[in-house]
Amino acid sequence: MTKAIEVSALTKKYGEIDAVRGIDFEVAAGETFGFLGPNGAGKSTTIKILCTLADPTSGSARVAGHDVTRERDTVRRNIGLVFQDTTLDSYLTGEQNLRFHADLYGVPKAAFAPRLRQVLEMVGLWDRRRSVVATYSGGMQRRLEIARGLLHAPRVLFLDEPTVGLDPQTRVSIWEYINDLKRREDITIFLTTHYMDEAEKASIGKDRVQISTADDQAAIRALDEVFGIEAAMHENLVTFSVESGEHFVPQLFARLPVAIRSVSVSRPSLDDVFMSYTGKTIRDAEASIGDRNRRIATRFGRR
Repeated sequence: MTKAIEVSALTKKYGEIDAVRGIDFEVAAGETFGFLGPNGAGKSTTIKILCTLADPTSGSARVAGHDVTRERDTVRRNIGLVFQDTTLDSYLTGEQNLRFHADLYGVPKAAFAPRLRQVLEMVGLWDRRRSVVATYSGGMQRRLEIARGLLHAPRVLFLDEPTVGLDPQTRVSIWEYINDLKRREDITIFLTTHYMDEAEKASIGKDRVQISTADDQAAIRALDEVFGIEAAMHENLVTFSVESGEHFVPQLFARLPVAIRSVSVSRPSLDDVFMSYTGKTIRDAEASIGDRNRRIATRFGRR
């Protein structure tokens, strides 16, 4: 199988609200696929459809080669899912949580013990398998959920904000475990994250520079005329991309015929990838979605 996920013209409506609006994409088998979008863009709704937890309004989707509406049970046997919020039974031990999951997914009893050890060692929890989950830290609980999602050897693992609510050090640790499982397991990973630093991309090849000036529109025109750089307003700042931003800043102060009040330079991140494709930053897009939802709510209130 070359395609782990195939989505075509997928939509989901809740009354007058378009939660998902005609999206198309494919995920290759064995790929780690990052699903990016601002809050309210429909990421979680899309995952629910792909995991057979919600029906699409129109369009189609196939996961592991199976239709998500006509072959629900087969899709479920081929996927693992880690939700944003924990779904562990805190009064059970780690091993008991995974044993219950194995029973639900029909894991053969003879295969359970070696697979249990394999996935728990993978996430560094084998020595804590008999501890009650209520005694686990937040990071340990998330690692246990990842182990649970892998227990029945799925072909596709969905991670919906796998590090949300965790401290920076624990977030780094979780990603080390995720990268390690990619080396060990023949699996496709589909994930969402709103932490831009977790998905830094060098593919843009340029640094992002943002400046505040005495006349931002004049600065945008001058950047084009003096440097041949296309700039635009994002997050109330003049924003553009250049090679080696730290070396460009002295030229900016020397040659831009507009007073500069502040300047910042940042390495390419997933936010820059988003902006390069959409012309908006994540915050810009979230603001637009918020405005749209408020207009819809206002119309409902008038009825």
